[in-house]
Amino acid sequence: MSSIPVITIDGPSGAGKGTVARQLASELGYHLLDSGAVYRAAALHALHCNADLDDERSVMNALASMHARFEPHPDGVQVWLGDKNVTPDLRLETTGNAASKVALMRRVRESVLDEQRSFRQAPGLVADGRDMGTIVFPDAQLKVFLSASREVRAKRRAKQLKDKGIEVIISDLLQEIGARDERDSSREHSPLVAAHDALIIDSSELSIGAVVEQILSALPREVTAG
Repeated sequence: MSSIPVITIDGPSGAGKGTVARQLASELGYHLLDSGAVYRAAALHALHCNADLDDERSVMNALASMHARFEPHPDGVQVWLGDKNVTPDLRLETTGNAASKVALMRRVRESVLDEQRSFRQAPGLVADGRDMGTIVFPDAQLKVFLSASREVRAKRRAKQLKDKGIEVIISDLLQEIGARDERDSSREHSPLVAAHDALIIDSSELSIGAVVEQILSALPREVTAG
């Protein structure tokens, strides 16, 4: 077990993991891992290579030529594929849906494990994703599972897109979120599930600040003292 503390925040899309993780990392002065960015980068590269996202071999062949760089940023992480900053492209719905597909693949998940674990650096790490507490950092000092109703998550996503000038239909978002939830929770490898020892928080009616306060109050003494 590493002496460098880790706090994991897992949960479905739209539960607020990224925002909570960024604020928590800022409060503690910890590094931040947005694991979704790792999978989105892999999916984006596969798309650029015209890989068949339903064929694991095709995706793995594409990833063999991927040269990704992840740089810390106040908003989370800046991602580079080769010499191009692809951070804006990672948040496109097409990229997110592609990432959800490639994340089903065992060899893809195994190929990014070392990359994800390399983010564990002093003084500590906040890692958000879907299997951070169950697979990537099973020895984390605190594991959080953050949830919210599908309706709330769809409204949050709609607001994010509207703020970017993109109009969406809530019913379409609900359908997409439901499909992604099904893929994530039913996949054979590293399914979306709360760790047995996770702190479970429903953020449907909570502010980001309230969620962060709950997590801070649950931190083991050795983490807050570190």
